[in-house]
Amino acid sequence: MLKPLVDYILDLLNIARDTRANKEEIAALRGEVDELASAVEKISYEIRIVREEERHEREKLLLRLENALLRIEKQLPSGKETKRAK
Repeated sequence: MLKPLVDYILDLLNIARDTRANKEEIAALRGEVDELASAVEKISYEIRIVREEERHEREKLLLRLENALLRIEKQLPSGKETKRAK
């Protein structure tokens, strides 16, 4: 009769110990999740910055191309031939 009571108390103590360990592990995991969330936020910010820089670079390249085409157009003779006096 005493043995089932002792087993029951031991089970309760084991459950209490396991619960305490689980709470500690959950707290540690929450800390890791917070760190990961912070890292993802930083990476997201850096990606936005890189995209913006790349967009500016594309715009600059397009402007350079347009300038080069305008310079070439100025150097080409016009398509109309001038009438020569005879």
